[in-house]
Formats: sequence, C-alpha cells, structure tokens
Amino acid sequence: MRMSDDQIRERLRGVAVGLLTPFDDSSEIDYDELAENAGALYDEGIRTFLATANISEYHSLSQDERVDIAKASVEALPEDACVLAGVGGSTADATELIRAYDRHGVDAMMVMPPDHTYLHEQGLIEYYEALDAASDRPLVPYVRGFDPSVDYLADLTRVDGVVGVKYALEDAVKLGAGIAAGADDVVWVDGLAEPYAVAFWAEGVEGFSAGVSNFRPEVGLALFDALQAEDWERARELRNICLPYQRFRDETGQQNTIPGASSVAAVKEGLELAGLNGGDVREPIRPLTPDQEERAAELYDRLDDDINRLIE
Repeated sequence: MRMSDDQIRERLRGVAVGLLTPFDDSSEIDYDELAENAGALYDEGIRTFLATANISEYHSLSQDERVDIAKASVEALPEDACVLAGVGGSTADATELIRAYDRHGVDAMMVMPPDHTYLHEQGLIEYYEALDAASDRPLVPYVRGFDPSVDYLADLTRVDGVVGVKYALEDAVKLGAGIAAGADDVVWVDGLAEPYAVAFWAEGVEGFSAGVSNFRPEVGLALFDALQAEDWERARELRNICLPYQRFRDETGQQNTIPGASSVAAVKEGLELAGLNGGDVREPIRPLTPDQEERAAELYDRLDDDINRLIE
C-alpha cells in the first residue's frame, strides 16, 4: 500500500539516497545489482530512495528504462520505504511517465529540473499544475540550473500536490526567503548533499539528499541525527569528513572544463569500494581514469578512517 502525503512528508524529513543505475560492459542495465544496492541501503537504515534521478543518469535513459527502473526499485524495497521517481521533459512525456510510475506503485514524483533553454516562471507553475492533474501521487519539484525569484519559490509550494521542494541552488539567503514566503505544509530538502546540510538546516530545510551517503549511508544518518539534536559541532564535523570526496566529485576530470563531470562516476566508484554495485556509466558521462580511481580509493580510505573514528 502506497504512502499518504503526510507519510511522504515525514520520509522527506531524512536522508534521501539516489539509486544509481548499474550498467554492464554493454551499457545494459543490471536490475539485479540495482535491487541489491537498494536492499543494502535499506538494511543500513535508509528509508527514502530517489529512482531515475539526476545521479541515476536520468537523461541517458529511455522512457521504458525509466519505468523499468522505478518498477524494480519499488519491488526491491519493503513497503515502509518511500520511492520517488524522476519525471521531466515535455508535458506529454512527463505525464506518460507519471501514469506508468503510478501503475507500479511509486510513492511520489520528483520533477526534474527544467531543461528548456527559455523559461518563464509562471509557465513552469502551469507545467507543475498539469503534471499534478495526471495523478493523485504528490510532486516534489527539483529546483536547479536556473535562478528563480522568491515569489516563484513561494508559488511553487502552493501548487496542489506539491509536498516537498528539492532545493539545489548555492544561495542560502534565497532558500530562507523562499521557505518564509512559502506554504507551511511543504518540506524543503537540501539538494546539494552533505556540504550544505548545516547551512541550509539553519534556513529551514528538514532533510537532505545524499552525496557520499549514497555509498556510506551511516554518515548521512549520523549527520541528520546531529542536525535534529541541534548538535552543531558534531554536525559540522560529520559534514567535514564528507568534503574531500565531495570536492573530488566536483572536479572537471581530464580534457574538460565543465565542473562536476566526474560526479556520477565518482559515486559509482564509491559504491564499488563499499562493496556495492556501481557499474559503468553511459555517454555523455565518462568513466574515471586510472589516476582518478586511485585518488578515489585514497579518499575512500580517508573517509573510512573518519567514519570509524566518529561513528562506529
């Protein structure tokens, strides 16, 4: 039985882990490995899962693959896990996905950041309203990649069906203003992972998406507990142990000037180092170079030492 809106809001008040898509050497999806990852993360205490998200290589997946991944994710997890699945693109394509996800028991729809070249804030609000009409499942819009006004953020929270907002802009002041101006029953989620969790929490977020916690979930869970307890010193210390690997994710990689090019491949390498299933990546993402793999292993060992010192 799928979760109520209130239950989904409660799950958003926590650590949301992305389910990365394990590709084999032929660039085909290994659904068994996807299910194994989901089960292992659940066993570690994670209850909120993002399927077909940005970090799942959403834009490299076909519509059918997105549906199959969402279905496999729901089937791999117990009923008390909350599964959000990414939708985006044209109204017709997003509506098609929503209805397919609905048939397979997805709890909520995470609306991907708009990828249109030209945007209009009220046009986006109308887009969310159209998606809301496609299903009784709630929406969690993902704000990233453009610079909206505070009025837009407030209007977004008042779209029927919106239960949460995933905020991934490096602007804590705008976040705080948006939360203050928005509806009280919407849960704001830090979409920039552990590095911004402390600052964004002070502005009113109640949960965060995972970075290194995608493969070492105990870090995110401990950080969430520290934030809830307002133990700021411990929260900052836990955040700080994530920073070296997170900075590695933000790098451009070789023969490239675009930041973050290594992000997904770095998390997949972290999954492998943690004994989970990372798998290959699809173009336009590129795998880590041997030098990057060596650096990832060094950073992982450092993270492991810090976890042993602070948590276990």
